[in-house]
Amino acid sequence: MERIEGTAEDAADEATGAGGPGEGPERRAGTRPSASLASFAYTAADEEKRRGVRRMKTTATGLLLLVALVYVLAIWARKEGVGGWPGFVAAAAEAGMVGALADWFAVTALFKRPLGLPIPHTAIIPTKKDQLGASLGSFVGENFLSGGVVRDRIHSLAIGGRLGAWLAEPEHADRVTAELSTALRGALTVLRDADVQAVVGEAITRRANAAEIGPGLGKMLEKVVADGGHRKVVDLVCVRAHDWLVQHGDSVMDAVQGGAPGWTPRFVDKRVGERVYKELLRFITEMRDMPGHPARGSIDTFLTDFAADLQTDSETRARVERLKSEILGRGEVQDVIASAWSSVRTMVIAAAEDERSELRLRARASLMALGARLATDGRLQAKLEGWVEDVAVYVVTTYRAEITSLISDTVAGWDADQTSKKIEAHIGRDLQFIRINGTVVGALAGLAIYSVSRALGA
Repeated sequence: MERIEGTAEDAADEATGAGGPGEGPERRAGTRPSASLASFAYTAADEEKRRGVRRMKTTATGLLLLVALVYVLAIWARKEGVGGWPGFVAAAAEAGMVGALADWFAVTALFKRPLGLPIPHTAIIPTKKDQLGASLGSFVGENFLSGGVVRDRIHSLAIGGRLGAWLAEPEHADRVTAELSTALRGALTVLRDADVQAVVGEAITRRANAAEIGPGLGKMLEKVVADGGHRKVVDLVCVRAHDWLVQHGDSVMDAVQGGAPGWTPRFVDKRVGERVYKELLRFITEMRDMPGHPARGSIDTFLTDFAADLQTDSETRARVERLKSEILGRGEVQDVIASAWSSVRTMVIAAAEDERSELRLRARASLMALGARLATDGRLQAKLEGWVEDVAVYVVTTYRAEITSLISDTVAGWDADQTSKKIEAHIGRDLQFIRINGTVVGALAGLAIYSVSRALGA
């Protein structure tokens, strides 16, 4: 029997190119094997397992031959007139041979056609490979990728508490922070500055154009005036105006004289210029030194009215929007908006690389705080686990067909003979024990049946 099996195996090896792993007809024809066949190629581990299968086949076949020899010897002893035991031995050996042959046929029929005969329902794996793959995919989809199974399995893992306890450890928080920093640096590195700048600039401009700023500015100005925050600005303007007038008095007087009519005498123009300059300097000095100066009150009134107009007057709001659009449309403003990305990118990369940066320290502290809360807060654990369960259930229920088709399509892409050989290499050794057990159980059953028959006088 071993020789018969070996012949069939040699024929299968020749059909699949037994000259070496992967050397099938495709290789001899000079074409590349398919990706699925290459990924399913024979390995040294498979060959070692196949040698173990051959050894077990030899053992099972040797046991069959031994039982056959015992049967022949028992028959010979009975013909020679030996009474008693030869009948029992012959019956046991005969049944053992029947069991061995039946189980040999069953095991062989899984992988090839016994004796090369086209017996129906044999060579099951090579001929039914695609159906087996489809059935396996359906089995996995129905029993492993159902929403209830996935939800129950994830719920039993208690991910929230485990994750919280893990993150609460400083070394684990450091590790996660480092990995996040690496991922952040990688993401910022692969992004093209020009693309991001264009997106950022367009987003900021679109957002600014879409939002009316007048009412917001009016509310802010109203609050500033109510809190007196503008007074320091008025003080600064008065001080700077006074200092400028002191330093440029001649320029002011020359400007006044230059605007006088040509028919007025020069000395009159000079006196008028000096008078205007002194009054202007006195006015600015009084504003600087007197917090209750009427001009300051006028400024307060003007700002209060302007804040109200920004919020309620449609014409004032329209003017502000036009001014906003003009400012945003200027090239230098767009350059500033676009260049903001470069500054942010450089700052973030530097912070991600520095282990002592505020970004990484805060990220580490946040992770540890989250871990500590997750480890003790049952409501937060339940919320996190609910999110994870919902995501997992959504994935498996939405893409179950794609996942199961991966199994069936992969199996369909395997070479039938290679598949049969590889499966036999992995489970064939255990299957040979079926032959051995069949021989032993058959012999015991034959002996029992013969003994009962003799006891009943048959």
